[in-house]
Amino acid sequence: MKTQRIVLIGIVLLMIIGFASSAYIVDETEQVVITKFRRVVGEPITEPGLKFRIPVIYEANYFPKNIQAWNGEPGQIITQDKSYIWADTFARWRIVDPIAFIKIVRDMPSAQSRLSEIINPAVRDAITSHKLIETVRNSNRKMSALEVVDTEMLSVDSVEEKSQSDYQIQTGRAALTREILKASQPKLKNFGIELLDVKIKRLNYIETVRESVYNRMIAERKQVAEKIRSEGRGKAQGIEGDKEKDLKQIQSDAYRTAQEIKGKADAEATKIYADAFNLDPEYYSFTKALDVYQTSLDKKSRMVLSTDSEFLRYLKDFSASGKN
Repeated sequence: MKTQRIVLIGIVLLMIIGFASSAYIVDETEQVVITKFRRVVGEPITEPGLKFRIPVIYEANYFPKNIQAWNGEPGQIITQDKSYIWADTFARWRIVDPIAFIKIVRDMPSAQSRLSEIINPAVRDAITSHKLIETVRNSNRKMSALEVVDTEMLSVDSVEEKSQSDYQIQTGRAALTREILKASQPKLKNFGIELLDVKIKRLNYIETVRESVYNRMIAERKQVAEKIRSEGRGKAQGIEGDKEKDLKQIQSDAYRTAQEIKGKADAEATKIYADAFNLDPEYYSFTKALDVYQTSLDKKSRMVLSTDSEFLRYLKDFSASGKN
């Protein structure tokens, strides 16, 4: 009885282990390919849910069903107009045929390697066959020299030596990336991979050219800054000149007004003096003489005058009146 119980428990455990090892779950973002000794069996399983297989003999191989990212390694490329640049690209792709994928590619790291082997040469061929301007711009909008510097589209030559026609695009960046996509897609189809999009993440000059470009950018900025400063100095001088002109005008008007007031005051004072003189001419002459005596004579003053001098007339009159 005890032996039968042990056997029964063992059978139950084996059934549980068998059930657990035969069951597998397919996520909504996954697709599964069943293989038997590394050979594909049946169709890929793309519907999510709980699935079953014969354990040990059959193996479930999981692959993502959603969109995947590929990031290229930045590399040095020479453009058609002999500009040496670093190009950094990225792409989006997905597995559309998991059976072809597992037969040829096997796993995701190998898929990334295959993508690099196909996309990188396509990027190099597209950039090499076009001018640098084609990888940067999408339209022929008119640019100023300052905008050329800002978009890093300067070559070693000077901006002044280039005309606007040198920056006219024939293809454009968007069309160039479509060329890369078109060249890469057919080569990846046999791998069960659909390439959805390829974009240029970043473009830059190589180090040796970059320094020259930065120096050119600095020179252009300084030139623009100096032009702005020059215009500012010109406006400042104009304002200063207007200020000096207005100041002189104000001073001139003030001086004229002051002289007019002073003249009127002097005239009025003269009139008052004249009226006062006319009231008592002798008294006026006497007070003026006293003022002269006070300002011109002191204890140390010596004068030699005749007795009939008009200057001492009031002193003589005063002395005479004192004697009397």
